[in-house]
Amino acid sequence: MAYSISEECIACGECASKCPVGAIRGDDRGYTIDSGECTECGSCAEICPVAAAQKA
Repeated sequence: MAYSISEECIACGECASKCPVGAIRGDDRGYTIDSGECTECGSCAEICPVAAAQKA
């Protein structure tokens, strides 16, 4: 089950910089994870300061 980013996202970009496959995209309004590209490594969840990245 791929990860997703909830509304709690503060658009800091930390998750996108840590994603080893580049599945996270976004801007200053928020980020999303492409479920087809996500390898479920959990890097995003580990780095997120507000716990917005979670298993879908």
